[in-house]
Amino acid sequence: MKSIKPVLISGREVHPIIEGGKGVAVSNGRSAGAFAAAGCVGTFSGVNADSYDAQGNPIPQVYHSKTRKERFEELIAYAIEGGIAQARIAHEASNGEGRLHMNTLWEAGGTERIIHGVLEGAKGLIHGVTCGAGMPYKMAELAAQYNVYYYPIVSSMRAFRALWKRSYSKYANLLGGVVYEDPWKAGGHNGLSNAERHDEPQDPFPRVAEIRKFMNSVGLNDVPVIMAGGVWYLRDWDEWLDNPEIGPVAFQFGSRPLLTQESPIPDHWKQRLLNLKEGDISLNKYSPTGFYSSQLNNDFLKELGARASRQVVFARKPTEDLSAEVKVGARGRPIYVAPDQQASVEGWIAAGYTEGMRTPDDTMIFVTPERSREILADQAACMGCLSACNFSNWADNEGNTTGRLADPRSFCIQKTLQDIAHGGSVDNNLAFAGHNAFKFANDPIFQSGREGKFPTVEQLIQQILTGN
Repeated sequence: MKSIKPVLISGREVHPIIEGGKGVAVSNGRSAGAFAAAGCVGTFSGVNADSYDAQGNPIPQVYHSKTRKERFEELIAYAIEGGIAQARIAHEASNGEGRLHMNTLWEAGGTERIIHGVLEGAKGLIHGVTCGAGMPYKMAELAAQYNVYYYPIVSSMRAFRALWKRSYSKYANLLGGVVYEDPWKAGGHNGLSNAERHDEPQDPFPRVAEIRKFMNSVGLNDVPVIMAGGVWYLRDWDEWLDNPEIGPVAFQFGSRPLLTQESPIPDHWKQRLLNLKEGDISLNKYSPTGFYSSQLNNDFLKELGARASRQVVFARKPTEDLSAEVKVGARGRPIYVAPDQQASVEGWIAAGYTEGMRTPDDTMIFVTPERSREILADQAACMGCLSACNFSNWADNEGNTTGRLADPRSFCIQKTLQDIAHGGSVDNNLAFAGHNAFKFANDPIFQSGREGKFPTVEQLIQQILTGN
């Protein structure tokens, strides 16, 4: 294997290893500081990060206001306070080594205000801001106001070219790197375009080479590309090292750091990851963001699939195609479905899925009364954690609405991510993971974790640098 050379990131030479920023309390100041202390780039999440009370306990993000708009303000306040807290923890743990980045999601609610608040409150502690989930045109301008580097996350050359031409060319001196996130392999939300199939993965090499070719054409020859998604052993990326088609390159590790001592996720979640099998992670499109997402095939995901499968086109009044009457709910209100669907719908109702819930697509899904009450309660409790949410119809704009019916086929992403990060069930919550997470089961460095003895971040970094 070729030698692994340092790379210039955010103004300092570091190992070409970057911690992937996993949101909602999964990548925090402790893990980020450990990466930086090991001479790499640590990344804490700026998405609803934890803040702490005087005893050092995480402060539960409970919302007290009656309106969504007021709860939205609470959410922003929590996020800014938490981001500052994590930056301070990371800075102290870094011992002045490496670099520290904050990960943000452009399509999260209030992102622009949160970035301002955290960078203002943690001046000098954060060296770079990584931003994905959407097209963050304003990211360069925001970073320039605080003289920090910015790192857009893209999944194609076309996306970066659009960002460069519209905005980034004006702030080229602070473009610290371009993160290519493989839309088929990365964990969390993935940037598949409408022209790409989720079940037809493409080789990342030519896609990254295309990005590099454009970067070189606009004078970004020395700006590194950061490969994210599907990275496990560096030995698998040997052809990328010292390759002029790729140029300066670093590698982002999102999954492997989860099973370290500094990782804040609960032990039962770590043990679940340690015992995954190939195929236990899949892409789906139930997220309220509208993006595909990569997550564990657990009971939570199965319930969403079953919910969507009990779905039928309907009308309130009979039509030529929808003429078969079905009575729904406790009041027995009639709806009309296609005659060949009537038996299926009546079967769902007989099985206890008695509540019909309208979707934005002129269909109705059938759920139990308990599930219906949960969905409605979660929609009513929305705090605007996304810039636009399919599940609640929230939108971060003057009207505060998408103008569409809330979609009961989705879920409250803030609720489930907060729960799993703070000790909730892995089976009954959204559990993001990269598609290579099944490799935990046979990765030698993690096997002592079966007895609760996980490696430190420093030990993991030393192992990564060997290529293994």
